[in-house]
Amino acid sequence: MDYKSLPHLFESSALRYADNILLREKKDDKYEGMTYAACDTQVRRLARGLLSLGVEKGDRVALISEGRNDWVIGELAVLFCGAVSVPLSVKIEEPADLLFRLHHAGCKGVIVSGNHQHKVFGLMENLPVLEFVVLLDSPDDQALAEAAKHGKKVVYVEDLRRQGDEKEDDLNGLLEIVKESLVADDYANICYTSGTTADPKGIILSHQNYLHNVEQASLIFDVPSDYTSLHILPWDHSFAHTVGIYALIRNGASLASLKIGKTLNETLRNIPICINEVQPHFLLSVPALAKNFKNNIEKGVKAKGKIAWWLFQLGLKVAYAYNGKGHNKGGGYRKLLKPLYRVFDILLFNKVRAGFGSRLEFFVGGGALLDIELQRFFYALGIPMYQGYGLTEAAPIISSNTPAFHKLGSSGKVVPKLDLKICGDDGQENPIGESGEIVVRGENVMPGYWDNEEATAETLRDGWLYTGDLGYLDNEGYLYVLGRSKSLLIGSDGEKYSPEGIEEAIMEKSSCFDQIMLYNNQSLYTVALAVINKGVLLQHLARLNLSPESEMGQKEALNELRSEINRFMPGGEFEGMFPPRWLPAAIALIPEPFSESNGMVNSTMKIVRPAIHKHYEKTISGLFTPEGKDFYNDANRSIIAGLAD
Repeated sequence: MDYKSLPHLFESSALRYADNILLREKKDDKYEGMTYAACDTQVRRLARGLLSLGVEKGDRVALISEGRNDWVIGELAVLFCGAVSVPLSVKIEEPADLLFRLHHAGCKGVIVSGNHQHKVFGLMENLPVLEFVVLLDSPDDQALAEAAKHGKKVVYVEDLRRQGDEKEDDLNGLLEIVKESLVADDYANICYTSGTTADPKGIILSHQNYLHNVEQASLIFDVPSDYTSLHILPWDHSFAHTVGIYALIRNGASLASLKIGKTLNETLRNIPICINEVQPHFLLSVPALAKNFKNNIEKGVKAKGKIAWWLFQLGLKVAYAYNGKGHNKGGGYRKLLKPLYRVFDILLFNKVRAGFGSRLEFFVGGGALLDIELQRFFYALGIPMYQGYGLTEAAPIISSNTPAFHKLGSSGKVVPKLDLKICGDDGQENPIGESGEIVVRGENVMPGYWDNEEATAETLRDGWLYTGDLGYLDNEGYLYVLGRSKSLLIGSDGEKYSPEGIEEAIMEKSSCFDQIMLYNNQSLYTVALAVINKGVLLQHLARLNLSPESEMGQKEALNELRSEINRFMPGGEFEGMFPPRWLPAAIALIPEPFSESNGMVNSTMKIVRPAIHKHYEKTISGLFTPEGKDFYNDANRSIIAGLAD
């Protein structure tokens, strides 16, 4: 590692790649680029402004904003001052949740965009340590009045830059002294967990953690200085930090921000537009985004007619056979399929790829386990989605598939310069192929949790990070992640099984289910909570001239849902995919989707099981009664009847 801090990494790249474009932002109708040299100037201007506000080494400054140029410039300016950046999700809506993070971290200041400034102003009276707020957009009079009432300084970012310019002669020396005082072990970020079941934990990541993980990422992915990526994921995630920002800076590459719409749907509609304008070489993705891409692709093909859809399905089958599991692509008999695969690639897949721009080479997947069918799908299209695995506590990359080492269904090989072992319940290392807890050790592992010695001691033991995730290594060194140890299904005999794979398969294979969560805590059978796809079921009933309000309609809808689960049971289409005991013997249909707003899905779109368990405690208990086990019970009929509303 050649750098002792993130500012030194940035400073080096700003000199080496001065004329390269670092940041691209679409403010009006087109993207405009900012060079490394120009970014360096803006970072130093803002850093001097922060110093003029009294920011000192070790202070914490929160950052709450959508992805934009000022996000990167703002964080780097904080780091140049020797302070600690506290990136917070723009999706935090509950005042108590935001208050906890700002108070727990002891934030001296907040840098916030106009869309979210009201969240901060509403908390001012409860944040005695907060001294200033930097607004990335012009403030309104009401906001300024609210701040003044509580004795807080509020400054517009452009005014703060000018304030730093006015004191440039006095502050340049101080800025240089502070920057040069930084060492690898100094803290760079405090990243908060979702905290749905308890107070969030502040994960401390040092400069060394990021720098080491950036080097690890650069050793497994070749990112030349002429590469560009469009940043779709939230920028507060460590995955987006390491791979999407600092790895690009290290290599002199370019980062474009997604144009944010007035609503979530408008932002989603901007994604394909921005992709075509930016022409990214790679994209970061999570399963929810991958599914959305797949659905849109399939919708577009179906719109071209039955013949186009039939050819597309045939092409996928050929591609799946030719690609194998990735590492054996085109091997053995598969060589015979190459000419046919190339025909489908030219006629069909090439046109699909054009929708992602002409330069897209691959996705990097993280955040949650990516269903193997999705991996096969995108690999067939010629834009592989390389599944990785990591934790924020490891800054975050632990393993990843790459162009050189790719095995579908796995989470790839462990990154260089990281020790990994699989431990059993007794704490001893398990042999190859045997599952257990994933445990890692390396310079990318966090120093601990902020102001939480108990959680730190539980997670970090003798230099090893105990991830709480289950997995195993195969004999070729590929890591397979099975899910969280705390989400395991546990039978009455103590046998354990991870539910994620079953849940993903049911949602992937059946259009009737939007969401499903399995549950078994030492019981005789497994149960499930399910969110149904209303549109699909209504169409099914309409084809049979049945109403969801009628007894016959309700029975038919429930029959359809039950038959979808039976496809995985003995005698069904997918028999043998999963042990029958872990498939749901009882299902409760629920009226409300799992979402971020109700706390049942976190920011990476993973379901938060403890929160769901607590909220639906009575419903789950009822599934273990004779009435609850009857799928045609009154409660489920009522949900079907509600489809008519």
